[in-house]
Amino acid sequence: MTINKTANQNATSQIIKSLLHKDHTISIFSKEAAYAIEATAIATDLENGKLTLAIHYTGASLSPYLNQNTICFDIETFRQTTGEEEQIYNIEHVPANVTKIDTFTYHLECQLPNSLFASDNRGALRVPFILGMQARVYLTVFQHELSVEGKIRNLSVGGCLVYISLEDSMALSINQTLPNVALEFPNGDTFSAEGCIRHMRPFGSHGYAAVGIEFINMPATVTETLFHYVSETEFEAAFRSGLQENASRAKSRLFIADAKEKKMQQKAEREHTKNAQQSPLLRGVLEIAHQLQVILMFIKNKNVFPEESLYECVDSLLYMINQNRKALQYALAFLHNEPEWVRHSIQVGSQLAMILITRDPHAPQTREALAGALLHTMGKPLLISEQLPSLKVHMSPQQTEILKGHVNALTAKLSTLEWHPSPTCQDIIENANERLDGSGYPNGKTKEHLSERVRLISVLKVINKLTYERNSQQPRQPLDAYRWVNEQSSQYEKSMLVEYIQHFGLYPIGSLARFSNGFLAWIMDVDAKGMPCKVNVIKNLSFKDTSIDTVLESGDFTQIGRLEGTVNPSDYDIHLAKQA
Repeated sequence: MTINKTANQNATSQIIKSLLHKDHTISIFSKEAAYAIEATAIATDLENGKLTLAIHYTGASLSPYLNQNTICFDIETFRQTTGEEEQIYNIEHVPANVTKIDTFTYHLECQLPNSLFASDNRGALRVPFILGMQARVYLTVFQHELSVEGKIRNLSVGGCLVYISLEDSMALSINQTLPNVALEFPNGDTFSAEGCIRHMRPFGSHGYAAVGIEFINMPATVTETLFHYVSETEFEAAFRSGLQENASRAKSRLFIADAKEKKMQQKAEREHTKNAQQSPLLRGVLEIAHQLQVILMFIKNKNVFPEESLYECVDSLLYMINQNRKALQYALAFLHNEPEWVRHSIQVGSQLAMILITRDPHAPQTREALAGALLHTMGKPLLISEQLPSLKVHMSPQQTEILKGHVNALTAKLSTLEWHPSPTCQDIIENANERLDGSGYPNGKTKEHLSERVRLISVLKVINKLTYERNSQQPRQPLDAYRWVNEQSSQYEKSMLVEYIQHFGLYPIGSLARFSNGFLAWIMDVDAKGMPCKVNVIKNLSFKDTSIDTVLESGDFTQIGRLEGTVNPSDYDIHLAKQA
């Protein structure tokens, strides 16, 4: 391949310049830090390959983010037009001079690399996937049991960097052997090899994890095949960045999308359109969901508990509750695609905090109780193994029994990390799954050994479980869930159920309601009697193929008829809803 030497001198600078002209974020990261530091580009000197970043950092020392006076950062761009792809450009080990401007402000003058291409830890050429280059990857985690999909960020003969959803990363561990790593290029060409996970970190701002994989146990013939794909990828990167002098080839055939790839791209485009409709509150809730998964990643794979990140999640939720409680209730109902353990912990924790704040806005233990609620299900993904390969599947009785070990798994892990929760936080973590009659777990405690807040959260938990699909069991409507809990007076305290109903009503915000004129609507607000007073009408069942998006106040309900009750969205083929 012939490279344009002159252009190559500033190739990295030119690409970064093109990204900075778009809507973007810059994140300084460390593989050892639970969260990235947001940065702003304040100066560029392309001629000399320099980029100056400004950061606001309140920590005691920047040393976790500096490795021998070098930094690592991602530049992530966002879609501005339909069909345009987000891009994440990753640069590692960039020399940086740090200047402290004031107490919390730093400037980092970075010397950008001359070349787009670098060498990996094994000395092989590492080619970045830039300027819209894409290829898929399928990781076999447990043979015949679990495979996860992702996309490639860079490729070498030695290995690859891929990104997958945070949820899928819960099944992975550092130094874990993967029976198969299958690469699939846009034209349909595939490559497979055994792999080993060498590192893992949060990636971007949309709920992804970056996973560094080393190819292992490759015969010489397989290595030769991989070398061919790396060479073609290098050609494509050079072509897209304007470094390719030889114009005899327009681009690598690997990156010409076939029909299958085009369909998958169209599906991704539809998904992006849905996500673009999310409200600021829902995006805030989703950020908390992502951060909890990042915390889990560090609990599982690092020798540290990111306490600061946990309490940032707690304080964010408390802020949203105090600012607009009903709007938060509505946003919480739209946590559709998050892992069950995350969704459950955020929804239950928020409801717990809402009730505790109503009782006493200044109660000192509310913050710690919410911290415990956000943590109390985090032991479940710690149990993922060949015996329990996924938390999504219909579980056998044996797997259900394994899952009951999640409380002990979490407490043991926290103890190993030498993180000691407050008494209130620990009370929730250890006892949220206990029952009045001793039928709960892990210790079979009875009423006299359970605190008042544990007796409350046990009611919140069971109502949440009953009103969501779990282990192939259809969700109950709120009224049915209340009746069931009321009948289990030996397990759940009736006074707590009454308090729940008084607080959230017979028709909770975020429920899908059916009206007598054949309309379906999301309940957005309820009056003092717990009756819907504001709804988002989304469907007229007389015209099932037509969607509606109309917000009505109670004075206009004559248009849709009288309230008949709440219904299960999936019964009407409503799986994702627009968040108003």
